[in-house]
Amino acid sequence: MRNLFLPPLAAVLLAGCVSLDPHYETPAAPTPDTWPQGPAYAAPAADASTALPTWRDFYADPKLRQVIELALDQNRDLRIAALNIERARAAYRIQRSELLPSVDGSVSGSSQELPIAMGGTGETTRQYSATVGVTAFELDFFGRVRSLNRAALQNYLATEDARDSAQISLISEVASLYFIYAGDTELLRLAQETLEAQRQSFDLTNRRFEAGAASMLDVRRAQTTVETARADVARYTTLVAQDENALAYLVGGTVPEELKPTSIDAVTFGTETLPPGLPSEVLLARPDIRAAEHTLRASNANIGAARAAFFPSVSIAGSSGEIDSSFENLFNGAGDIWSFTPRVTIPLFDAGARRGQLGVANADRDIAVARYEQSIQVAFREVSDALAEYGTIDEQVDARQSLAEAATDTYRMSEARYRQGIDNYLSLLDAQRELYTAQQALVSARVQRATNFVTLYKALGGGV
Repeated sequence: MRNLFLPPLAAVLLAGCVSLDPHYETPAAPTPDTWPQGPAYAAPAADASTALPTWRDFYADPKLRQVIELALDQNRDLRIAALNIERARAAYRIQRSELLPSVDGSVSGSSQELPIAMGGTGETTRQYSATVGVTAFELDFFGRVRSLNRAALQNYLATEDARDSAQISLISEVASLYFIYAGDTELLRLAQETLEAQRQSFDLTNRRFEAGAASMLDVRRAQTTVETARADVARYTTLVAQDENALAYLVGGTVPEELKPTSIDAVTFGTETLPPGLPSEVLLARPDIRAAEHTLRASNANIGAARAAFFPSVSIAGSSGEIDSSFENLFNGAGDIWSFTPRVTIPLFDAGARRGQLGVANADRDIAVARYEQSIQVAFREVSDALAEYGTIDEQVDARQSLAEAATDTYRMSEARYRQGIDNYLSLLDAQRELYTAQQALVSARVQRATNFVTLYKALGGGV
């Protein structure tokens, strides 16, 4: 039995010395070496670094962190991504097993009786056997099996990176929706407060009309502000409910009441700046780009397997064991049996099938190159767009804050002048509308600033 396995083991050691994979070189990034510059972009930091805080450090708000943890634990899309990793790992193990021979053992017995009329003895004959054998095993002289193994490994690694990319996207979606939910909640509260104030103003105007101090036109104008605020209350009530539904979907279950946001300013970050570093360093750190390169490497290995299919395939099979008519004497060494079956398959004619398979492999590699380059371009644009907004969003928030403060003072002065009979109700109505619009715009700007920071963090590859 030992002599049976020595030739296959030696062949295994000699096999795989040849690789027909094309020489692999990482394609050059089809993007500039620096981020865009101009009025929309903040000046790059002198000590820009690619080091990003972990998502737990980045999202400093404890309630938001707990919501994200719920999503990471319960989200079905992320669970599917994790299961895909297990599937890819199992597929890699299956492919890797073909690098070594498969050894099986078997014990069998048979009983047979032939009548004398058919040339037999009329007696029952028995036969027992025990064998250990190597099933048909390909000696990988031209690297076909090893190329397939490398392709399976790269596909497995790409699946792991895809899972990391899914986690980054999930965390970003949860955080962005959390800020939108907080903003809509604040806008709903603002609409409710405005509705209450407008109703009081309407009641006052109506009493002034009954006293002959205001016209019916003033009453109708006051009513328009009430109805506008009432419609906004209904609209933001709907938006808040939809935000709750969307957040519950991402989280994979109902978000506890104590974890829901109360206002946009109550949610904080662990840092106020995110230096982007150099494009090449940032982009190579993104898992979606790493996954694209693993896919490219797998396609490169598949070309080697397709090339090896043009060469002869050598496989061996064999077995060794014992046979005896008595089971008790089966292992006494009296009835040794063995077999050794080498096989060489030489491709002669396949109507162009192998050449077609090689063409498919080459096309797949070219497609993978294009997708890899495209993923870099998409990442570069995402970071650039986020940086463009990041460089101007503070100015927008400051302007909205100043506008809201000015509108507040205008409203107070207009109300005082109206009560004193200096201005008509139209001036007060305009001041009310300007204040309400300015307050809504300020809340929206704060939400935009928060979601931009989340988007920038995601685009830079943070969240794993």
